[in-house]
Amino acid sequence: MRIFLFFVIILHGLIHLLGFAKAFYLGNISQLTKEIPKLQGILWLATAIAFVAVAALLILKKENWWILALAAVIVSQLLIITVWKDAKFGTIANVIVLVVAMLSGGSFLFERQFKQDVEQHLKSSLIHENDLLTLDDLETLPEPVQRYLMYSGVVNKPKVKNMRIVFEGEMRQKGKDWFPLISRQYNFFDQPARLFFMKAKMFGITVPGYHRYTAGKASMDIRLFGMIPVSQHSGPIMNLAETVTFFNDMCMFAPAALIDKRIQWEPIDNHSVLAHFTNGDITITATLYFNDIGQLTDFRSDDRMDVSDMKPYTFSTPVSNYQKINGLNLPHYGEAIWMYPEGAFVYGKFRLKEISYNVGL
Repeated sequence: MRIFLFFVIILHGLIHLLGFAKAFYLGNISQLTKEIPKLQGILWLATAIAFVAVAALLILKKENWWILALAAVIVSQLLIITVWKDAKFGTIANVIVLVVAMLSGGSFLFERQFKQDVEQHLKSSLIHENDLLTLDDLETLPEPVQRYLMYSGVVNKPKVKNMRIVFEGEMRQKGKDWFPLISRQYNFFDQPARLFFMKAKMFGITVPGYHRYTAGKASMDIRLFGMIPVSQHSGPIMNLAETVTFFNDMCMFAPAALIDKRIQWEPIDNHSVLAHFTNGDITITATLYFNDIGQLTDFRSDDRMDVSDMKPYTFSTPVSNYQKINGLNLPHYGEAIWMYPEGAFVYGKFRLKEISYNVGL
């Protein structure tokens, strides 16, 4: 689609050179029968250049290509109207570019809200690189959690105030096919917040979605082209579910954050613990499972509801393939599973692509 649109824009742009050539008598331009003033001819040239620039921005995957495209289409159509009899079919190309540019603009503006929220939270995230996590911070933790933090390599490293993660993966709904996605998210731990933006591909179309969790309130907003609502949820059920997801992120990808005093621990045995995490007036419970070498292998909670049928099921996120990333031992692969009465259903597969801690603006 991108390649097709690239050639449409290039060809459409170059055709505008005929108007410039006609105005300055550069050859016998029989395609245009009406005389074109030189000032107008300069506009034809400028529009041609603008469309070539739009094509370049498009092929370079610059997100703001649509802004110049809209301007070029408007000027182009005004010029076409002045020589309508000869150039009316150029309107078809303008309509194609206009529609795609508007759809891209919708996605851009939708994602901008995510970026603005991230910027706002980063401004208030206080980072103290000299504030190190020490063995003393681990003293009150259950033995399996202590082993996990030691294995992860977080001791004598800065305490975690926020993190940025990029995932690639696939998701599906029950009875439907997998669709690929890439996601970016920011988590903040002093004042719990999770800002998760994904771009999924469905039937070759990009469908962006924004999960926002801040001040104990959560919302999910998925829109076709960033404009047409597909799935939107908020309220107490989402608040509870996203609190579970936020704590899940802490456990899996920010082990240094598990010294948080909002977590109450209950040891079960040498390989599992019960954790109660409280944010505001919401408390969720999860069971964490560890192996002999200290790796966290699974996280299970009964406090998360499947929004597809609005029923509660056990939520499980087994992880594996630990790798050293930025000096820490972290899982590279994870799954999201609903434990339905008829059996486990894997609805998400995620591969860690990037992770960084204590990021700034």
